[in-house]
Amino acid sequence: MKNDTVHIYCGDPDFSLFEIRRGDWVVIKPNLVKQYKENDHNEWRSVVTDAGLIRKVCDYVCRELAGSGRVTICDAPQTDSSFSHIAALLGLHDIAHDCSSRHNVPVEVVDLRNEEWTNIDGIITERRKLDGDPEGVVRFNLGRDSLFHGHPGEGRYYGADYDAGVVNSHHCGDLQEYLICGSPVKADVFINMPKMKTHKKTGVTLSMKNLVGINADKNWLPHHTDGSPVDGGDEYPDLTFKRRVEQASVKFARRLALSLPGIGPLLARRLRKAGTAAFGAGDRVIRSGNWHGNNTTWRMVLDLNRCLLFGQADGSLRRDYPKRYYSVVDGIVGMEGSGPMQGDPVASGVVLIGTDPVAVDAVAATVMGFDWRRIPMIRGAFALTSLPITQLRPQDVMVHSDVPDWNGPLSRLEDRTLLSFRPHFGWAGHIERKATQ
Repeated sequence: MKNDTVHIYCGDPDFSLFEIRRGDWVVIKPNLVKQYKENDHNEWRSVVTDAGLIRKVCDYVCRELAGSGRVTICDAPQTDSSFSHIAALLGLHDIAHDCSSRHNVPVEVVDLRNEEWTNIDGIITERRKLDGDPEGVVRFNLGRDSLFHGHPGEGRYYGADYDAGVVNSHHCGDLQEYLICGSPVKADVFINMPKMKTHKKTGVTLSMKNLVGINADKNWLPHHTDGSPVDGGDEYPDLTFKRRVEQASVKFARRLALSLPGIGPLLARRLRKAGTAAFGAGDRVIRSGNWHGNNTTWRMVLDLNRCLLFGQADGSLRRDYPKRYYSVVDGIVGMEGSGPMQGDPVASGVVLIGTDPVAVDAVAATVMGFDWRRIPMIRGAFALTSLPITQLRPQDVMVHSDVPDWNGPLSRLEDRTLLSFRPHFGWAGHIERKATQ
C-alpha cells in the first residue's frame, strides 16, 4: 500500500520521503503553464511553481543520486506560452547547471511541446513547430477503462483548439486515446510539483490536474462538451436564447478561422471582440465549461493520471503499480478566484508532500478551505476501481504537519480553521466546506 500520510510544511520542507536510488532517471515536473497572469503581465509568482522550491527538490534529488543517474526538469506549458520566458523568470537553466556541477549529475531542462502558438485576442494566428520531448511520444488507448467510454457527450467534445474534429477523432467508442510525452512515462521516478490554485474547469488545480502538462498534443484532451446538462453537455449551465446565439456565433468564427488561412484568423479576432461586447467577458460570464457542472475535464484528468501511473513505453498498460511517484504542492504563493490564469495571489506559505496524488489533493483542497467531496476530480479518483489512481480510502489518509494542531486523520483536519481561498465564480457556493446549498 502507498504511504497514507500527507505532510504539510509551513517551514522548510523535508524531502526524505523520496526514495531515490543510484542510477535513477528522475523527472521533475513543475507547473510552468504561462509566464504571467493573463490579466496582469507583471504577476507570475502565483501562476508558476516557485523557483526556490524547484531548486531545493532538484538539489536533494541530485545529492541522493550521488554522481549517477540523471534528472529532467520538464513541462508542456499552455501552447501559447513562451517556454524561454518562463525558464528565464525561474532561472531553470541556472538551477540545472548549479545542481549538475555540485553533484556531478546530468540535469536537463526540456520543453515537452511539439508546437507553440501565437494567440492574439483568443484567436490562434501562427503555429510554430518545436522539437518536443527528445524521448518521443507514447500513444495510449484506455479503451473501456476510460472515463469517456460510453459517455453521452461523445462526438461533441471540445479540446484545446477550435478544430474540434481532432479531439473527437481520438475519443470514440472503444478508442480513447491520449498522446503522452515519453520522458514522464519512461523515467524511474516522477516528481510532480503543482501550484495550489483554484481552477475554472475543475475547482482546484493540484497534483492530478498538473498532469495536463505531460501531453504532447493538448487537442486530444476533452475540455468540455457542447451544450447544457439538458442535452448531456456542460458548456453552459443552460442554453438560453442569448447563449444559443453566442454558441452559433462561436462555431461560425471557428469555421472561418479554419477555412480561410491568413485572413480567417483576422476576421475571427474581430468577431470575438464583438462577441465579448455583446455576450460579456469570460471573467464574468460562465461559458466553455468554466463552472461546477463541468462533467468532462475531471474525466480527462483522471484518465491522464492512469496513463502515467500504469503506462509503459510501448503504449501498453500494466495492472500493477510500480512507478515511484511523489507530489510536492507549492502553496507558498497560491491563487484564488479566477484561477488558474486570472486569479489573485494568496501568500499561504504552505508546501504539501506525499506519495499518493489523490490523498495529497484531498488534503490540499481541505487546507484551501474546500470540501473535497464536492470536487468531482477528487471524489471520482477515490471511487475508481479499474486502474485506480489511489489505493487509499478517505478514512485512511493521515496528516503530519509542523503545525501541531493540523496533525491526525484527514477528518480531523476538516474540523480545523485553515486557509480560506475564494473559489472561481463558476464554483462559488458549491465547493466551500460551509457552502450555501
